[in-house]
Amino acid sequence: MEDPLKTLATGSTTWVEYQGTTVVRKVWDGRANLVELVVDGPVGHFEGLSLRLYDPQSRQWSLNFSGLGSGSMSPPAIGRFTNGRGEFFNHETLNGRAILVRFVISDITSNSCRFEQSFSEDGGKTWEVNWIAVDTRI
Repeated sequence: MEDPLKTLATGSTTWVEYQGTTVVRKVWDGRANLVELVVDGPVGHFEGLSLRLYDPQSRQWSLNFSGLGSGSMSPPAIGRFTNGRGEFFNHETLNGRAILVRFVISDITSNSCRFEQSFSEDGGKTWEVNWIAVDTRI
């Protein structure tokens, strides 16, 4: 099976399904949380860590992510929740190309939510979804 990381932002329609666990720990009385992600799928094992920080002055969150072994955090995605939907953006480089990244948290209930990440190479005119996760509380 082809490595899904090599087909990001290439127009690929191939999806790979992973199963795993997300553990979220509230810190700083809810003004931050620490997320540990561990998943396995047909392409292998993946672990990630996200530190989400709330800025009360701007009323925005910064989502900071690192994959196991990278040794650094990605540029923070900045955004806020409006009407039960969180939308966050950052600029990154993928395979030498500048991209805009959008991260959406939606369908939020007391026991589940949906995460979606997409990339744009045209400043947000079009988006290619490359990651969808549905988390359910157990």
